[in-house]
Amino acid sequence: MKNLYLLLYILVAGCQSNVPKELKSGSWRLTLDLGNDKELPVLTEVTEESHIILINDKERIMVDDVIMKDDSITFQPPIFEGIFKGVFVDETTIKGDFIKPSLDRVVPFTMQYGDQQRFQVGTKEPTTNITGKWETVFSPDNDEDRYIALGIFNQHGQHVTGTFRTTTGDYRYLDGVIEGDQLKLSTFDGAHAFLFEATVTDSTLTGVFYSGNHWQEPFTARLNNSYELPDAKELTFLKEGYDQLDFNFKDSNGDTISLSDPQYKNKVVLVQLLGSWCPNCMEETQFYVDYLKTNPETDIQIIGLAFEYARTEEKAFESIERMKKQLEIPYPVLLAQYGNVDKKVAQEKLPMLNHLLSYPTTIYIDKKGKVRRIHTGFNGKATGDSHLKFKDDFYLYLNSLSAE
Repeated sequence: MKNLYLLLYILVAGCQSNVPKELKSGSWRLTLDLGNDKELPVLTEVTEESHIILINDKERIMVDDVIMKDDSITFQPPIFEGIFKGVFVDETTIKGDFIKPSLDRVVPFTMQYGDQQRFQVGTKEPTTNITGKWETVFSPDNDEDRYIALGIFNQHGQHVTGTFRTTTGDYRYLDGVIEGDQLKLSTFDGAHAFLFEATVTDSTLTGVFYSGNHWQEPFTARLNNSYELPDAKELTFLKEGYDQLDFNFKDSNGDTISLSDPQYKNKVVLVQLLGSWCPNCMEETQFYVDYLKTNPETDIQIIGLAFEYARTEEKAFESIERMKKQLEIPYPVLLAQYGNVDKKVAQEKLPMLNHLLSYPTTIYIDKKGKVRRIHTGFNGKATGDSHLKFKDDFYLYLNSLSAE
């Protein structure tokens, strides 16, 4: 009888060990370990259904691909390939790695239950208010990596929100604090993990930008409320001797599509250069999808040309199909390149362009097949007024092309 009780105990204990840990609903603080004592914090909220919501200022990203088994948990943000693999240390702590397979990148992470502060701050009051526009230069002392940007910030007490616009897009919804003269901002959108730290005066910022644990660069900025970036419509253009775009790429069904196909004859066409790994591209894509949904009578055609990190054609198409399904994209997305997304290599696929500066880039083609405009980058919702101006201009310009 004693041996029977022992056997029953072992069986019960074994069954209990296979019961998944409960992912407690409520606030969790997720931190990515960038190395060298740098942590990138993101607030999250876990729902009663064990869905995880990533929070960046006004942005909310729902993660419903959550799997728990025994003491392990995996969850994958929508669209992108990056995946979290962790283990419950206890009911309130999860530790593991954020993995991006195609890039061989691994970033350790911790999730802590009940913590509602993005950055841990004391009571030291800010020495200044940085609300306004900031003329910014990244990698100012390196001619090869140097590029310009426009910082746009709003500060209320210690709390700061905003973004950096560049000539190729924006750095998403940044959220953070100022304590004394120290500024900290972060965001994580499922693909890019950005941390900005800077020392502040009433008219300057001097700091470092960290992109995950694989890249960092210095930046400087000065307060300049009249500063504007170059016109996004004048950065990329057709080389002399060209007035049309030409390509032949395949979709996931193996069908080759080109602008000479009958469905594009006498139609205004937008050709979108994008990658399924690119958050700005995804926001632009959502903008186009919403445009088509709210304007079902439009005759505008859109074609996506995808440039993918995935090492094989099969994996690249898997990423494209995942993107199409989650964003409900009704237009074809063709595979233009896989294995790398180097812009110089990508430009070789479209040799009529002077260069390719950004994913995304959109090429506007009129009913006669002539390229009329090339727009570099995308001003997302985090850019505020810049996004609204882009939206108004987009509608006006498409209406003018359609009326020709």
